[in-house]
Amino acid sequence: MIGLTDLLSSIGICVSAAALLALIGWRLRQPLILAYLVTGVVIGPNGLNFVHDQASIATVAEIGLILLLFIIGLEIDLKKLASAGAPVLLTGALQVPICIALGLGFFYAIGIRNAGGHYNLIYLAACMSLSSTLVVVKLLYDKHELDTLPGRITLGVLVIQDIWAVGMLAVQPNLVNPDLLPLAFSLWKGLLLVSGGLAISKYVLPHLFRAVAKAPELVLVSALAWCFFVAGAASVIGLSREMGALIAGVSLSTFPYNLDVMAKAVSIRDFFVTLFFVALGMQIPIPSLQVIEIALAASAFVMVSRLCVVPILYSLGLGHRASLLPAINLMQVSEFSIVIASLGLMRPIPQIDRDVVTIVIMTFAITSVVSTYLIQSSHWVQRTMSRGLKLLRVRDLDVGESAPERKETRSETLVFLGFFRDASSILLELESGGSAVEAQVMLDKVLVVDFNPTVMRELRKRGISCVYGDIAHADTLRHAGLEDAELVVCSITDEILRGTSNLRLLRNIRANCPKAKVMLTTEHIPQALHFYEAGADLVYVPRLHSAPEIANILKKGLAAGFDGFRADQIKSLSQRREVLA
Repeated sequence: MIGLTDLLSSIGICVSAAALLALIGWRLRQPLILAYLVTGVVIGPNGLNFVHDQASIATVAEIGLILLLFIIGLEIDLKKLASAGAPVLLTGALQVPICIALGLGFFYAIGIRNAGGHYNLIYLAACMSLSSTLVVVKLLYDKHELDTLPGRITLGVLVIQDIWAVGMLAVQPNLVNPDLLPLAFSLWKGLLLVSGGLAISKYVLPHLFRAVAKAPELVLVSALAWCFFVAGAASVIGLSREMGALIAGVSLSTFPYNLDVMAKAVSIRDFFVTLFFVALGMQIPIPSLQVIEIALAASAFVMVSRLCVVPILYSLGLGHRASLLPAINLMQVSEFSIVIASLGLMRPIPQIDRDVVTIVIMTFAITSVVSTYLIQSSHWVQRTMSRGLKLLRVRDLDVGESAPERKETRSETLVFLGFFRDASSILLELESGGSAVEAQVMLDKVLVVDFNPTVMRELRKRGISCVYGDIAHADTLRHAGLEDAELVVCSITDEILRGTSNLRLLRNIRANCPKAKVMLTTEHIPQALHFYEAGADLVYVPRLHSAPEIANILKKGLAAGFDGFRADQIKSLSQRREVLA
């Protein structure tokens, strides 16, 4: 009973301290994992020494690690990954081995060696090749950039990194015996576990889940039972329980119950994961000056090494922006790296020195903090780097052979500034409205200004004119030759726009296209009225107007102007008394 009381007291201290420091970290816009690690340092034996039952905390924390990897596995959809296209598949396949190769050379150069039965050099190179899914997804979600081209490439590369990490976990048990036969046997056992898990999930689990689907609480229990069953099976055949949990998650990733399991398991996972990272922080010794120097050097290496994805993406014709932004997004060390390093230290015969785990954790902390600011200002960083590439004669999509033919004055009179979902829907309505001749006449008037190379390729296939350019730059409209444009459409809200706003675009349009009517976009009724006061001819509010309605208004407005519709809209919006306007 005393042991149970000590365990509960230790858990209470860990969770309470973690909540307090996590709140401070959240206010400072830092990753929560960093706050949990700092909590462990503060309350651990090298800090205030509040927690004495560390062994029990470590046991509970391992459950969190298993659940963490299970959830990561649930998010790996192999079918979607296979259809992701060359930018994701090629970049994801090459980035990790390139970074490992660079890491081996870098850490060897600064004096790290494999010696005394420890594989410090290999572990550091492997751990520094992975990037943080938790940090990147959170920051891109906050910036509304998960569904942009660079965002999709970044997420795809992160998923493939997780698959590389599975391979690392499979090799890890036999790393002390680096002969080809034991390594091949370890990989074979991993393959056996994967194939067995996928076979059971295909032929057995669907019947089980259909039977329990009418009781939603049993879906989660059944999923967790599968997770710990595969984790136990992995342990029996000589693989890590963590790898088994990851494989269990992957095998359920295509199930229709996948989202329900993730939604319910996340809160359980978060509790145990908090304890895992707090327990890990407790194990961090007071670092020596040499360890701090290596961690700082490793942090600089991680950020520079991620630039290896730039030539890969650039060679696929994606231009500066879509090549540089994924590299900036990936400039941090993964929480998975901490897991791999800690497992290497906790093996019956430790494979690394304790200092290696400290270096990985410190590098994670440093790169997570720096990456937070890099991703928040990624577009400014990208434009700065792009200017450097142009000085080195590395052409972007707006110059050279890849650029569209530029005209001094263009014949297109309907211009879309930026091209996202709403613009795509409106263009489809213009493309399909009326007779084939009328639709073609309308499309001949359309010009799109955007910097998404995938969008540009598809538009050109459809015979629609487009210009590569960043609409945040005032000079873009002038260089595009739009002086005679009759109607300029911005269908992107301020929440999505980067480096500019609808009002700033309105001012730029008035300066460069004096005859043009202007459509702006917002989700907020007071802002829509403000846009009309500022001189907008039409304001698109997506939750009030449909794409067919706006397409029809644009056609009529080109022919007869927007004065009547504008007056009706101002009157209608002024009279709306919504709770959340």
